[in-house]
Amino acid sequence: MKGFGEQNKFKKKVNKITTPSKEKIINQAFLFHSQGNIREAEIYYKYCVDQKINDYRVYSNYGLILKNKGNLKEAEISLKKAIQLNPNWSEGHNNIGTIQKDLRKFSEAKISLRKAIELDANSVNAHCNLGNILRELKNFQEAEIYLRKVIELDPNSTLGYANLGDMLKTIGRLKEAKILLIKTIEINPNFVKPYFALSKLQYEISDKKWHKYLFSEQFLNKKNDREKINIYFSRSNIRHKEKKYYESSKNLQLANKLKLSLYSSECNLLINKSQTLLKESEKNKQIDNSKSYYPMSIFIIGMPRSGSTLVESILSINKKLKDCGEINILEKAYITSRKFNQKKSLADLYMQELNQLFKEFSITTNKWLYNYQYSGIIANEIPNCKIIHCFRNPLDNILSINRANFERGNYYSSSLIDSAKVYLDQEQIMSIYKDKFRQKIYDLNYDLLVKNPHKEIQSLINWLGWKWNTSYLSPELNEREVYTASNVQVRSPINSKSIGGWKNYKEMLRPAMEVITKKDKFKNLSY
Repeated sequence: MKGFGEQNKFKKKVNKITTPSKEKIINQAFLFHSQGNIREAEIYYKYCVDQKINDYRVYSNYGLILKNKGNLKEAEISLKKAIQLNPNWSEGHNNIGTIQKDLRKFSEAKISLRKAIELDANSVNAHCNLGNILRELKNFQEAEIYLRKVIELDPNSTLGYANLGDMLKTIGRLKEAKILLIKTIEINPNFVKPYFALSKLQYEISDKKWHKYLFSEQFLNKKNDREKINIYFSRSNIRHKEKKYYESSKNLQLANKLKLSLYSSECNLLINKSQTLLKESEKNKQIDNSKSYYPMSIFIIGMPRSGSTLVESILSINKKLKDCGEINILEKAYITSRKFNQKKSLADLYMQELNQLFKEFSITTNKWLYNYQYSGIIANEIPNCKIIHCFRNPLDNILSINRANFERGNYYSSSLIDSAKVYLDQEQIMSIYKDKFRQKIYDLNYDLLVKNPHKEIQSLINWLGWKWNTSYLSPELNEREVYTASNVQVRSPINSKSIGGWKNYKEMLRPAMEVITKKDKFKNLSY
């Protein structure tokens, strides 16, 4: 945006324009926008808004610019004004629905998008966006209806095929997912999104055609950095499957270097937060809630890619259990509790959050992994809690994190050094909490689990006090939806294929090895 001096000059100039000529300002804003001169368009739109020029197109376009800049709350206000000016405009309801989705206001987004469809039953964008919202809300059956409607309305909709394919992958319908994702590429070979999803699925001879295009120089032409990131990660996944680890590592390094240039690592923030919460846990006394009944709350914690998704799939075979997945409701309850100076207990506030997700439950799992930072507070303040700490060989873990291409967050994962620092912070913090709350924390070693599943799973089930059932040994048969980066692997029987995989990337991992092996516990990992 122009500096304040330039904006003031602009305002003085346009304020002299007579009212009828203000239409010229609007048209100029539209012209700049259509030409891709977003900076100038924003200045003109802002002037129109300040002058209360009530044109719904101005508020809509200005709102979308704000959305693209990340100013979501302001964008929502602008779109609400556009809809107020033109309540029967389908596209306006669609646009505000996408902003509400980004704000995680899923219920409101659903209402907005249903209104958009009510006003225009043939709106491809509204059907697609509503399908994605329903997917976020785990209403997969209805989501599939809307996403298939997208394809019906536009048989060449790449977003329709890609989103439906990606959703079916999430719920384990891998063969159907692959057909849809390949169809996306057939319609538009330059659409990047499906390549990454396909690169994680089982390889077949028929895949050679899209593999060839994925690795062509032509494919990189006119791609932005975000698209290039997915291309390099996709290439790395393919070379990894072909056991061409040197080429895989080169693509992986290109992908993560680009990603780190766009998203700063939050390594130091995470480590500082761990220390702050450690001090907080030390000064808070245990709250006695023994007179009240609280369901069993299981917290699955640890580093990403440490086996936590497999553990949750195993536990969710218990029909009494409701799995929350990766949802940060404990922290939300904690912040509210402290806001009211703990007059409202953390336990009660956490139960309120769970009650909003489920009508009835006697056991829940929460797989927000960074709850490891809250382990002391959880052990102190959540009655009937169980904490399962998942961990594995640090270099296997760091490699898997570096290869994951997380959709959002975990930005330290693009730095091997920062990933090692976060790993060690997690290790140190958990060792402190285990010394203090040993009976409430279970050590789940992923490497031992996949080598001897019967022994390790039975040990875990016994620790939880549950009745043993051999079905716990077959989590791949669990039909639950999986949103994490492990959503393909978890559909396969338990195996130890990934153990020691770091050795194939030893040269690439040297920066992480130097950090990790400074600790006596891990000094032999470089051999």
